[in-house]
Amino acid sequence: MNLTLILGLVAVGVTLYVVGVYNDLASMRTRIAASIQEIGNQLKRQFELIPNLETSAKAYLKHEKDILKMLADARKMSDPSAKVAELLPKLQVIVESNPQMKGADVIGKLMDELRDTSDKIMYSRRTMIDLSADYNIKLVTFPSRLIANAFGFQTEKGFETAPEETKTPKISI
Repeated sequence: MNLTLILGLVAVGVTLYVVGVYNDLASMRTRIAASIQEIGNQLKRQFELIPNLETSAKAYLKHEKDILKMLADARKMSDPSAKVAELLPKLQVIVESNPQMKGADVIGKLMDELRDTSDKIMYSRRTMIDLSADYNIKLVTFPSRLIANAFGFQTEKGFETAPEETKTPKISI
């Protein structure tokens, strides 16, 4: 075979390899950025759900407290059974006409959404960690390290949790 042909094939092979490694690194870096955005989206959703859950819980507990107070007051009367019997139709009307009595369902749904969002955050963080690890491995292994250095690719730290995120939000009822 001709030496020029062999050198040409080697040059084409090396060029294709360099382009392939560059494209892998660039696409991994893009996926890491997208993963960070997804984590941000889920954290924002979680941030918005917590006040809704707090408001619903407060409303439900206040309503429940009022009903229990009415029952306790009825028991304190001289003829509690008559007062409770008189109170029961009122409670039934309240339950039928007041959708706030279904507050436990609303709270349950909000808690399910919050749990789902937390699961998505955990999954997104795990994905981010895996993507960063794969990317960083390519940056330190030979021969992709040579290509990464030539094109200025830098290591990714992964996902760092800010100290404020680790605090449990305080909810007062």
